[in-house]
Amino acid sequence: MEERTRCSWAGDTPIYVDYHDNEWGRPTHDDRELFELLVLEGAQAGLSWLTILKKREAYREVFDGFDPAKVARYDEAKVQELMANAGIVRNRRKIEAAVANAGLFLDVAREFGSFDTFIWGYVDGEPVVNHWETQAEVPATTPLSDCISKDLKKRGFKFVGSTIVYAYMQSIGMVNDHVADCFVRRELAGKSSDEGIS
Repeated sequence: MEERTRCSWAGDTPIYVDYHDNEWGRPTHDDRELFELLVLEGAQAGLSWLTILKKREAYREVFDGFDPAKVARYDEAKVQELMANAGIVRNRRKIEAAVANAGLFLDVAREFGSFDTFIWGYVDGEPVVNHWETQAEVPATTPLSDCISKDLKKRGFKFVGSTIVYAYMQSIGMVNDHVADCFVRRELAGKSSDEGIS
């Protein structure tokens, strides 16, 4: 089997490798997926992303497939039910934030036609392609993540600090932070040149 060079953070845990190879940094434009990743990035605060990936299927099950219209209608009884579920991160503030953010997500989608149009509008619909040699060079925040974080907070979103927002931008492919020798970077660069993106 061909040995592929990956970003060092991917390690050798299968679920992490799969996420790195098939999701991270690849442009996502589906509103349901964008909502899912927003919830999961918020849930990650103070925890490892590996912890969240391991709980992802449980989240999908108990959060109605991350349908924001359904999540926005969750009441206190549902929050209590979620708090009792060991399959997810049982943090009341994070769960309540996911419910509140669902309603705000829908508000933004109504205002802009889709959440996708809103969030990708920050980069004019084209991923920001960075040029890092090593993982150590990749920032935790940028002026753009600061700006998006400020906008989301102004709209009432919770768990959207600049570090969480930058991780979100990476996860949905708004930013390509795969390092120079990573095979995914080369794959994505090939797609960009095929599509005539400069």
